[in-house]
Amino acid sequence: MALLDVKNLSISFGGLRAVDNFNLEIQQGELYGLIGPNGAGKTTVFNLLTGVYKPTEGRIFLDGEDITGKKTIDINKAGIARTFQNIRLFKEQTVLDNVKIGLHNRYKYSTIEGILRLPGYFRTEKKMNEEAMRLLEVFDLADAAGVLSCNLPYGKQRKLEIARALATNPKLLLLDEPAAGMNPNETQELMNTIHFVRDEFKMTILLIEHDMKLVSGICEKLTVLNFGRVLTQGVTAEVLNDPEVVKAYLGE
Repeated sequence: MALLDVKNLSISFGGLRAVDNFNLEIQQGELYGLIGPNGAGKTTVFNLLTGVYKPTEGRIFLDGEDITGKKTIDINKAGIARTFQNIRLFKEQTVLDNVKIGLHNRYKYSTIEGILRLPGYFRTEKKMNEEAMRLLEVFDLADAAGVLSCNLPYGKQRKLEIARALATNPKLLLLDEPAAGMNPNETQELMNTIHFVRDEFKMTILLIEHDMKLVSGICEKLTVLNFGRVLTQGVTAEVLNDPEVVKAYLGE
């Protein structure tokens, strides 16, 4: 059984069919890429998978569970986490607190415990601090735990956003153009980070990306979208050598 199984997914905005009959299967542990020209519908697919949009047609199954049309928070609890093309951190919160926010769907204390600072509150906060620090150490961000996230260099902000997503303990991690705005050195470091996350956390990853060096360097399989429809799917090397993909993607 596929970890992610998307069947005949479609959405329309007015008269525009933004995604049309989209199908996708991703197996546990795969590092999968979703590519296509601007306006192809890639981010719309991510928004459908994470509950930002509700599909007009089709079903989404995560590890056998039908998550179609569920709220974003419930989809996150079911096991999908994401990052965004434009980094979305809590900029006036510290690096540590950003990761702790990701832990809140797994660690709970009552409102009374929080207001009165009862022992349950301190026990939970201690556990969250310890787990958040372990994640920061993994991403070489522990020394910046007390720094406001807005003061991190751009590449480290990307790392922090991935660490926060992993704090939710997902089964599937969605990365929306993680290399956007990065220089070549930062992109290479990001490639290493993505490989590390997949191997260290046994994580299944689906990413949108325009950087073909990154795609060809890390993705095992690809789906190519064009005008909201699947142009082709398959092993990365074969897909990237498909003349129709070159024509659609590069406009040749």
